[in-house]
Amino acid sequence: MTDQTLKLEEALYRCNKCGFCQATCPFYQSTQEEWTVARGRLRLMKAVMEDALPVSDRYIRGIFQCFTCGACSATCPSGLQVDEMLLEGRRDTVLKGLLPESLARLGQTITTTGNLTGEASDVRLSWAQNLEFTPPQRGNHEVIYFAGCVSSLYPQAYGLPQSMVRLLERTEVDYAILGGDEVCCGYPLFISGQEDEAREMAKANVGQVREAGATRLIVTCPSCYRAWREFYPQLLGEDPGVEVVHATQWLMDAGLSLKPLEKKVTYHDPCDLGRGSGIYDPPREFLSRIEGLELVEMPYARAEAMCCGGGGNMESLDPPASQSVIQMRMKQASGTGADWVVTACPQCKRTLASARAKDICMPVVDIVQLAWRSVSGT
Repeated sequence: MTDQTLKLEEALYRCNKCGFCQATCPFYQSTQEEWTVARGRLRLMKAVMEDALPVSDRYIRGIFQCFTCGACSATCPSGLQVDEMLLEGRRDTVLKGLLPESLARLGQTITTTGNLTGEASDVRLSWAQNLEFTPPQRGNHEVIYFAGCVSSLYPQAYGLPQSMVRLLERTEVDYAILGGDEVCCGYPLFISGQEDEAREMAKANVGQVREAGATRLIVTCPSCYRAWREFYPQLLGEDPGVEVVHATQWLMDAGLSLKPLEKKVTYHDPCDLGRGSGIYDPPREFLSRIEGLELVEMPYARAEAMCCGGGGNMESLDPPASQSVIQMRMKQASGTGADWVVTACPQCKRTLASARAKDICMPVVDIVQLAWRSVSGT
């Protein structure tokens, strides 16, 4: 019996079939099918490992059709880390050369170009073209701002890195960006079970930051944050040697002079920032500092927050399921009566905003952009 089988046997023993995972799984809310919840997936994996079930295309998609939001693990009364077990199953599938075609294409794009979209490296600086200054690059700096793929390559998200560097300039931080030398953090590869490929991304990024002599890394993307803090030490066998800070943590200590904003907002907890990294209070505390801003919580918030619909590479693997969850989350947001949805993740901002073209007209703004609005009075 392999170590993987032993881990799965233990997981199945601890799973008491209570159905808590069913109540919190966004994919189940979309499909209403039992196999989509944690207890169903664990049994499928066990059947394959015991040669009681063939490794079919349907099974492979079943292992990967998951938002990896961690809601099942957060609510499991037995403390079962289901997302870790799914990662084990994905690694095994990758080793057998059976990665779903859409994820294989995504992985190939990332490994050959260093980013999600396949663009040339110099395109990563497109977001900086309309700034009134040029963000510093290269040389020795105390802080590196790691923009990430979504903020760098999707025009809908350009406002986030623009706001971040404006805030850094306002506070006179000794910072720089990596620009075209930055590559994908490797998170999409890691959660697909492609550890070797993710390791190469980690090596490249850590090398760039060390060359800059930086002691602090600021990130606006929760997936990048989790990759640097949690996955890089696993992949590299050593700590990256830099303090990794999410923008919401930095905002709390930045000493910004905030002007009033008369708005009612609701806050969406990104999966990798909340359940994945335990950061719930800093964004809310920062919002409470802005005079005139009223925060109203959604029914499902903090550890119970629903995924934005953009997690787990599901946009590539199952676009209809992704859109279904986006709509559900935005309906929860609109039900609060808030004017805006505030989040702290470029991917969440991008995916939730896509619901506006349908039947929900509710602006989505990142907390960093909101901070700049308050600081600048615009």
